[in-house]
Amino acid sequence: MLQSLTDFIASISGEDGAKPFDESDYRLAAAALLVHVAASDDSFDEAERGVLLDALTQRFDVDPGEANALIEAAVSADREAIDLYQFTSLVNRALDDEGKRKLVEVLFLIGYADGKLTEFENNIVWRASELMHVSAQDRTEIRRRIRASIGDRG
Repeated sequence: MLQSLTDFIASISGEDGAKPFDESDYRLAAAALLVHVAASDDSFDEAERGVLLDALTQRFDVDPGEANALIEAAVSADREAIDLYQFTSLVNRALDDEGKRKLVEVLFLIGYADGKLTEFENNIVWRASELMHVSAQDRTEIRRRIRASIGDRG
């Protein structure tokens, strides 16, 4: 399913056979989790897209041109997903504990992109954190730190 999607994206971007983000690339799984949080309030706005672009380029070593293709692939992957496990299982295989905590940090940054973390966004981050074996204590500390740095308007 994801393979055909990445093949399609590669074909429209002019990459002859090159597949920058195949189904085994943890960056696609991480981006899909981020998109899931961003779209959970029925609005994937410019603020969330900007945080997502920054996260992909700065934290996941994706160049800006690839980042847009990765976001589009992640949007499609999220739409087709049955649950979060298909993404978190790949992340668990690819990242160490610190990498997973950093991903949880970015999940919260996406949630707070509009200044307020909704209950639904928080629940998604909680579920993803549990599936990635990030402790409740770590998740709570990360949320507190992000909330303090961003400022929660609600």
